[in-house]
Amino acid sequence: MEKYLQETNCIDFTAPEIQAKIAELNAGAKSKLEYIEKAFEFVRDEIPHSWDIGAEVVSRKASEVLKNGTGICWTKSCLLAALLRGNDVPAGICYQLLTRADDDASEGYIIHALNYVYVESLGKWIRLDARGNKEGVDAQFSLEEEHLAFDVRTGLGEVDYKVNMTDLDERLVKILNEAKSVLEISTNFTM
Repeated sequence: MEKYLQETNCIDFTAPEIQAKIAELNAGAKSKLEYIEKAFEFVRDEIPHSWDIGAEVVSRKASEVLKNGTGICWTKSCLLAALLRGNDVPAGICYQLLTRADDDASEGYIIHALNYVYVESLGKWIRLDARGNKEGVDAQFSLEEEHLAFDVRTGLGEVDYKVNMTDLDERLVKILNEAKSVLEISTNFTM
């Protein structure tokens, strides 16, 4: 469990802005479980996905997502992990390989990131997807049944990688570090 509580370059929960947000979210939470839900809803609802709003800024780690007020799913998952780890809630990152087009693989695939979160009161890991809701995307907080942003369609070659990683994949970090704008981010590869 300890490795899912550690700070990393991308999950930089000791950054002052992350600590301030943790304190703010914690102030209104009556339990650790309520805190998890509040942190999830904050990232999902208050931090728009960069592509949804046409932002060009590249947020490369959790604190930058908070400062910039936007990020892609890769770094939004880092922000949720930072808000949780900074409040002693184990959290990791996992991935899905999804088609770029809605109904076929003609445009290739993208890597989508979401989170594993350990719920101590239940003694189990759950997955939460704070990508951000929009038409056709409806991720919800649930302890019983996953309500992720995207359902994996294996018939189209999509893959649900249910491996709980401790940090953002180094290949994704490299892509983020090399991009000067969100428009330069290539997501067309497999894990």
